[in-house]
Amino acid sequence: MGGVFLPLVAFSSDLALDRWASGSWLHRIVGWLRDWRAGSWLMQWAEAIAVGLVALSFVLGPFVSTTLIGVLLLASGAYWALLTVSDSGESGFTPIHLMLFLYWGIATIATAMSPVKQAAFSGWVKLTLYLVLFLLMARVLRSPRVRSLLIAVYLHVATIVSVYGLRQWFFGAEASATWSDPNSPGSEVTRVYSYLGNPNLLAGYLLPAVMLSVAAIFMWRRTLPKALAVTMTAVNGACLILTFSRGGWIGLVVALFVLTLLFVDWWSVRLPEQWRGWAVPAVLGLTAATIVLAVALVEPIRDRVSTIFAGREDSSNNFRINVWEAVFEMIRDRPIIGIGPGNNAFNKIYPLYMRPKYTALSAYSIFLETAVEMGFIGLFALLWTISVTIYQGIVQLHRLRDRADPQGYWLMAALAIVAGMLAHGLVDTVWYRPQINILWWLAIAIVASFYRSSASSEGNNSAQRWGVEG
Repeated sequence: MGGVFLPLVAFSSDLALDRWASGSWLHRIVGWLRDWRAGSWLMQWAEAIAVGLVALSFVLGPFVSTTLIGVLLLASGAYWALLTVSDSGESGFTPIHLMLFLYWGIATIATAMSPVKQAAFSGWVKLTLYLVLFLLMARVLRSPRVRSLLIAVYLHVATIVSVYGLRQWFFGAEASATWSDPNSPGSEVTRVYSYLGNPNLLAGYLLPAVMLSVAAIFMWRRTLPKALAVTMTAVNGACLILTFSRGGWIGLVVALFVLTLLFVDWWSVRLPEQWRGWAVPAVLGLTAATIVLAVALVEPIRDRVSTIFAGREDSSNNFRINVWEAVFEMIRDRPIIGIGPGNNAFNKIYPLYMRPKYTALSAYSIFLETAVEMGFIGLFALLWTISVTIYQGIVQLHRLRDRADPQGYWLMAALAIVAGMLAHGLVDTVWYRPQINILWWLAIAIVASFYRSSASSEGNNSAQRWGVEG
């Protein structure tokens, strides 16, 4: 399958989108209201308003209800549509956009064919809102100044969340009986959850913060900002570890490993040629040694890691296995296009398959959840989209490396976030919570914002409005 899939990824990543845009009837809606925008006083601040909407989503995300987050997403989507029809510059359309449009189209078909259409429509609306937020973020993040600003906003908010989590560790916090097996050795360990209300959710929220704060150490130039970035890395990393979320730990290890590999690739051009061949093996060895030492020397970590391999003997593992068995049956009965997107559709159908006493709100795996919701067609579209995103990220990273452009550190962090969140998502579905989903689309938008086609110039209209180089 890889022999077919990899050329397909390369082909879809190298499409001549500029030529498509110039001849597309659909693309003609871009700029339809440009004359109105030119005479509007409010739209003189169009880009600043867009940045404010995105920043507000980061600022309020951990502290407000999902309903209010939904209102922010709706406002962001409406504003993106207004910007698009009144734009006079480039649309910023990338191969990632194309893949996401395909994914959205499959979700639309799954909704139309769902046995619970009303519930699936609710999930389709949520997916659409997340995608239009991505479109808005991918647009504004093309400016390096805005990219750094929005990342800084998220990092400051995440640090506040982490500080409160660390306070729970030192002063105690009320725990839910469902967070750990009461018969396990680590059942008495405090699991922090901060403002998110759940340690697994907190781990998913902080994983991007750890990666971006590491990148900020290299991006922020003066001494005090660098010291702040180091502090953020330590605080966010410590709080994530103290969630004792096994999925979060897996995601953190994978993300740090990928980030280290990308750093080695970035710096390898500066190494003597005889050392370059040893760089990757050194990273592999150092990573393995660090994990082994942490498990061997830190008892709470050792106890928590041991539960991963406990099988059904651990109550959390047993719960997931029973849910997965029911999910496999759901996929077997509707393998092509699924039951329709969203947790509401899942909650309507899952009780027909569930094992007694094993109620669940999701499939506890983003890949199984996608297969349930949109069948194997939707799962293939998701994997294709992820592959195109990674391919584009690596291509643009090499371009930035050749130019010695430090913005590449943000791109490396974004690719590490994608890898880490997917690893976490293998065994959990916190990905679908709005606080986490927004950060997933932030990472994808960061990758998309670096896209340069062979026919496009290095500058872009959005960056010029902010007075910076694209």
